Amino acid sequence: MNRSFNLLFFVKKSKAVSNGTAPIYLRITIDGKQTEIAVKRYILPEKWNNKNQNAIGNSEEARTLNNYLKTFENQVYEAEHFLIKDKLAITTESLKMKILGVEEKVYTIIPIFQEHNQKMEALVGVEFAPGTLERYKTSLTHTVDLLNPSCS
Repeated sequence: MNRSFNLLFFVKKSKAVSNGTAPIYLRITIDGKQTEIAVKRYILPEKWNNKNQNAIGNSEEARTLNNYLKTFENQVYEAEHFLIKDKLAITTESLKMKILGVEEKVYTIIPIFQEHNQKMEALVGVEFAPGTLERYKTSLTHTVDLLNPSCS
């Protein structure tokens, strides 16, 4: 599986705050598709090295920030590793969700069908006849039987 994968730390000067500092972002690019994540750190733009993607200097503040960025980068690679291990698609969004700890909602047909039927039930007598609901319930039963033949 050949794919391009790139990480880029940068300062978003357009979001500078009143004290002159600007937030640092990480741009993840996979096969030309990009997403950005705020790393929740701020820096004065003149103290940022665009080429090396890190803070300029040897001060304690610069070293701490650079270590934090390195740790953040390692989290991205760990998230990628988990997605590979779990045989999940590696996209910019799936990687971002994994890094942020947000579970991607997986939609399957049975829960969607059940939710639809619950909404239909509330509308019986208003917009739908009772027979319509019964047909939807029968369709759900047949769908469940089709997907789980051993349970019948």
